Amino acid sequence: MPGQRTTDRQVNKYKELRRTLTQEAAAAKVGISLRTARRMEQKTVLPSQRPVRHWRTRADPLATVWDTEILPLLRQAPGLTALTVLEELQRRHPDRFERKVLRTLQRRVRTWRALEGEEREVFFAQEHEPGRLGLSDFTDAAELEVTLDGSRFAHRLYQFALAYCGWRHVEVILGGESWVALSGGLQNALCESGQLS
Repeated sequence: MPGQRTTDRQVNKYKELRRTLTQEAAAAKVGISLRTARRMEQKTVLPSQRPVRHWRTRADPLATVWDTEILPLLRQAPGLTALTVLEELQRRHPDRFERKVLRTLQRRVRTWRALEGEEREVFFAQEHEPGRLGLSDFTDAAELEVTLDGSRFAHRLYQFALAYCGWRHVEVILGGESWVALSGGLQNALCESGQLS
């Protein structure tokens, strides 16, 4: 497969199959190209044993304009796409930047955005299925400072909500959070919602 690195497992399996099969058949069974199979037969080390490549295969085509032209554009308008930046470079420097540098520019812009670009809002989408999730909680109502006949009314509120539709049941609880208050409030909420009869 183009773009995928050959694994140690594929190399070992290929060499094992190669004892009994042709090069083409062994390569097809392992899922590699014939060209990769030919290269495998010449190498004596596994892919994990080869040194990691850290050098460039060609000169950076954007080195002369990255700091002076591209970065100021990105800092002024962080939402610019790499294609728009390339078109601007082609306008400023006719016949210097071909379309084939677009992929390099996209990688550089993506790296710049990750390191120096605007912070992105993290959002975790929550999908609730109907009838699947209910939420139950107690709230201390002391800060509401409710009074009855001039006396402070110490109470809590028990609340039950269905996550999908937002339906709620609230009732007053005298005393603290207890198993009795929880089970009674939940039972009343389910009866009112029609889930219990």
